[in-house]
Amino acid sequence: MTPSAVLPPPDELTGTGPGFPNEAALEERLTAPSPALVRDLAALEGDLLVLGAGGKMGPSLCRLARRALDEAGRDDVMVHAVSRWSDPAAAQRLAEHGVRTVAFDLMDPDADLTALPDAGNVVFMVGAKFGSSGAPAHAWAVNAAMPDRVARRWSGARIAAFSTGNVYPLVPIGSGGSTEDDAVAPVGEYAMSCLGRERVFQHAALTRDARVALIRLNYAVDLRYGVLADIGARVRAGEPVDLTTGHANVVWQGYANEVALRSLRHATTGEGFTLNLTGPETASVRRIAEWFGDELGRPPVLTGTEAPTALLSDASRCHALFGYPGVPLRTLVRWQADWLRRGLPLSGRPTKFQTRDGRF
Repeated sequence: MTPSAVLPPPDELTGTGPGFPNEAALEERLTAPSPALVRDLAALEGDLLVLGAGGKMGPSLCRLARRALDEAGRDDVMVHAVSRWSDPAAAQRLAEHGVRTVAFDLMDPDADLTALPDAGNVVFMVGAKFGSSGAPAHAWAVNAAMPDRVARRWSGARIAAFSTGNVYPLVPIGSGGSTEDDAVAPVGEYAMSCLGRERVFQHAALTRDARVALIRLNYAVDLRYGVLADIGARVRAGEPVDLTTGHANVVWQGYANEVALRSLRHATTGEGFTLNLTGPETASVRRIAEWFGDELGRPPVLTGTEAPTALLSDASRCHALFGYPGVPLRTLVRWQADWLRRGLPLSGRPTKFQTRDGRF
C-alpha cells in the first residue's frame, strides 16, 4: 500500500484548509473512508462488533466502518456498536447512519456476553484510565480481566484491541521513539493494567487460536479533545503551558480509526500482531504553543524546561503498512486554532499527556 492511498486533498497538504464550521462538518471529514479502507472492509468475513463504542473515538469509528462497507457494496455486513450509551443522542445519530446500537454494560462483571451479537470481527475500545491511580483494582478489572471474557466469547473472531504507548518507558527525545520490538516498561497502575490487557489477548492468541491485533495508540486528536486541544485552549486563555514534558506524538483521529479497522486483516494467532499507531513527528510542545500563539494572536505563556525524555513511539511499521497520516501536524494546529476561535465544543477531558509518573 502506498501513502497516496490515504492522502487528503491538496489544500490539506499545504495547511491552507478552511477548518470546520461545526461538529457535523468535522464528523463528515472524520468518517470519510479512503479507497484503501473500502477495499479492506470489502473482504470482511462476518459482522463487525465494536465494544466500548460510546467513547471519544468509537462513534466516528463505527460510522466510518459503515460508510466504507456501504461504498464496498457490503450491506450484508452489520456494524454493531456496544456501549452503555449514557448519551442517547449519540446512539440515535449512529442509528440514523445505519449502525445498530446495543445498550449493554460491559463493566458489569456478571453481564452475560452471550446476549451480545456474534461477529467475525471485533474492535475492543473499552478502557479505564482517569482515576486509575485512586482505583487500581477497577483499572485492572476493566483493562486486564475483561479481555479474557471477550476473547472467550468471540474466540473465532478477528480482534483489534486498542492499547496505549504508555506500555513503553519514557525515552530520550532524540531516540525516534520506542518500536514494537523494544522492551516494555510501564509506569503506574494504568500502564501496567494496559500491558495486562495485551498479555491476556496474547495468551488467547497463543492458546485458543484467537486472531489478535494490538494497537498501541498515542495520541489521537479530533479538535474536541487531544494534546492540541489541551495546548491550544491554554494559549487562548492566557494560561501557562508547562514545557516539562516538552515533546509528544499526535495523530489525526480519522487516520487512527482507519488503521484500527484495517488492522483486522492483520490479526493473527501466536504472538499476535502489535502496532504502534501515531504520527511521524516528535512534536515539540514549545513549537506547537508558538504556532497557536501565531494563529490566535496571543503569545503563549511558557513555563518550565523541557525534560530530556518523553513518552514517544516510532510508528514506522504502521506507516509502511497503511501509508502516512493524511493530515500533517501544522494543518492540525491550524484546524484546532480555528475551532477554538469559533468557540466550538470541547470534550472537557484533558489527555494529561504531561503526566510522567503514571498517575492518571
